[in-house]
Order: sequence, then structure tokens, then C-alpha cells
Amino acid sequence: MSDGAAARPTPPPNPCAGARVRRLLHVGCGARNGRALPACWLGPAWHEIRLDIDPGVAPDIVASICDLSMLADASVDALYSAHNLEHLDAFEVPRALAEFRRVLRPDGYALITLPDLRAIALHIAAGQLDAPLYQSAAGAISPLDMLFGHQAALAAGHRHMAHRTGFTAASLGRKLLGAGFAEVRVHEGRRWDLWALACMPATGAAVWDELAGVMQ
Repeated sequence: MSDGAAARPTPPPNPCAGARVRRLLHVGCGARNGRALPACWLGPAWHEIRLDIDPGVAPDIVASICDLSMLADASVDALYSAHNLEHLDAFEVPRALAEFRRVLRPDGYALITLPDLRAIALHIAAGQLDAPLYQSAAGAISPLDMLFGHQAALAAGHRHMAHRTGFTAASLGRKLLGAGFAEVRVHEGRRWDLWALACMPATGAAVWDELAGVMQ
């Protein structure tokens, strides 16, 4: 370098350099950006793998959540399932949960949300079966929609959107423990839903704090 040449500035260290990008399996992902991911999974530290039974939403993998055989054992760090398990027949639920656990790494976890039958039943008992509870991107949602599936989607021919089973906090917790998860916590959400965090044997305790704001 000549005496008059300016020194090239040294770039700041990249905290992500050399770090392993973690893999998130988003099952039942729906249309891209149709179901926004929680903020904890956004950014370069995570790679989202989109899986759905409907090829029309252009997922990375077209498959049922009951058969994840295209994914190796212990190959993902986290799994997100938003309003999927209720679309299965009851006898299929253990099969799906076993697949969830199989594909997770020993320190991984699954975050699951779905309708809360106990909360919905209170409105049905009060005579509010078809009264709107809240507005979603798909329109008004009633206890009837939450119990049997969104009626507008079913009317449009999306028969796979029908609900075939349901859960309370207690029954969901039992199913997850029965699938072999080491620790499970289930919380009632703000929209007549349940949130369950199911952890593998080596999952770090910090995950509970990281996802506390999501499970609401």
C-alpha cells in the first residue's frame, strides 16, 4: 500500500457468522404470509420450511401432518402448528404428534395452537352458536366455525378445512405427554384458543421465557 492510500475500513463482526441456522417446520402453513409467524422465528437465525396438504398454497412440502416421512429424525429445531390438529380424525392425532416429536432435535420444541372447546362450549350453552366472536382475515368467526370448521371456506369447496375433533386444555396436555414429550405446558389464549408448548428432553429452560409472549 502506498503512503497516500486510504486504509479500507474493517467491517464490524457479524454475530451470526458461523452460527448454525435453525430450522422451523411450519406445518399446515397455508398461503404464504397468510398465517404470520410469531416474531421469535423471524430473521436470519431461522429458516422456515412450509408444509401443507394443499398444493395450492405452494408449500415447500406437500404432505399430511400424519406422515412426515420425507423429513429425517431429529432434523428440525422447532415445529409450529396453528389450527391443524382439529382437522384430523381423533384416531389420527397420536400419529401426527408422534411425527412431530420424531422430527424434532433432542433440544427442540413444538408450539401448537387450536380452538378451546371448553371456552367455545360456554358460548354455545348461552345460545350464541352462530354469533360472531371476533373478526379474522377470513371474516367473522362464530362458535359454529370454531366447532366444525370455517363455514365460508367449506362453502367454497375446501373440505379439508372441516374440523373432525377437538380439545380442552387437559386433553391436549394428555395427548402431548402420551406422544412422549418430556414437558408440556398448555395455556388458554385470548381468542377462545389453546396454546401448548411441548418440549424435548434436552430443551433449554430459556424457551419458556422466549415464548411466554406468544402463548396468549
